[in-house]
Amino acid sequence: MTKPNDKSLSINKGSDQAESVNPNFQIRKSGQLTRKDYVEGIKAGNRTILSKAITLIESSKPSNQTLGQEILEELMPLTGNSLRIGITGVPGVGKSTFIEALGNRLLDDGEKLAVLAIDPTSTRTKGSILGDKTRMSTLSTNDNAYIRPSPTSGTLGGVARTSRETMLLCEAAGFTTIFIETVGVGQSETTVHNMVDMFLLLMLAGAGDELQGIKRGIMEMADLIAINKAEKDNLAAAKRAKREYENALSLYPPAPSKWKTPVVTCSALKEHGISDVQEQITGYINHIKENSYFTKRRREQSAWWMHETIRDKLTDQFYNDPSIKERLSDIEERVNSGEISSFAAAEELIELYKEL
Repeated sequence: MTKPNDKSLSINKGSDQAESVNPNFQIRKSGQLTRKDYVEGIKAGNRTILSKAITLIESSKPSNQTLGQEILEELMPLTGNSLRIGITGVPGVGKSTFIEALGNRLLDDGEKLAVLAIDPTSTRTKGSILGDKTRMSTLSTNDNAYIRPSPTSGTLGGVARTSRETMLLCEAAGFTTIFIETVGVGQSETTVHNMVDMFLLLMLAGAGDELQGIKRGIMEMADLIAINKAEKDNLAAAKRAKREYENALSLYPPAPSKWKTPVVTCSALKEHGISDVQEQITGYINHIKENSYFTKRRREQSAWWMHETIRDKLTDQFYNDPSIKERLSDIEERVNSGEISSFAAAEELIELYKEL
């Protein structure tokens, strides 16, 4: 006869613990990751460690930034082997849908794709939605694709301040194609143009963008113009816009790459014309590699980013200096009251900084 259990409490055997949802999640349980852990993890293509390393790069904490830079320097020999493509366009042009359609074709061809999706930061709340993974549902579940949304944090160039470092880390992790999706802020897209091999401009027809888009700055930067949403009732307008852009481009002087910028129509939603876009990308890359512009451009970009980094570092040091912090609010009040001009105030602060 079984003896009854007269205890008020008893312990039942629990269910077996399931395996990790993310099989790549192999992070030591005790303590922080070391620099070696980060380097080896990224070399192995571990996405979790890659994401953590990018977070270090994006951090405003000096110790995290230092560790992130040390990791990046050690991985530099593994960078530079990917194809870097910047994709920009006005809000609502369908960048996310376009990236997913084109990205899926590249994945089918055996590529490994990283998408650095840049979300605009609110000037009021300083926050970003960072919802690109939800808009790229098939890419976000593909083992050979990696999507990293980042906030602009007020950067004028349409890309996050640390996007270039993030791109290099993705290259070290083995991604062969990098897409950089910018917020589409117009002629300040110079920043992304100085970190990619190809600059692709997405446009809309029938939405007033024909005249808005024909601006010398951004049109001259474009290596390919794709008019998206060329479907149904909008197809005729897209073809008309194509002719208008081609006419505008014919008035510009030859590009340094000696490449004549083509204009194509496509529908990312219906996946029409995406093969034409892919062919143009391949044609452009072959062209600039044959005439050595590819290598020349990358060298120029490295120098450009050196100067850009110097400007960023000097700005950070200036505003974080205790003496500047102590005087800044007082001088701002004098500017606001009209006692002193903005230019004179800036000069006063700079002279103070030089004396330190």
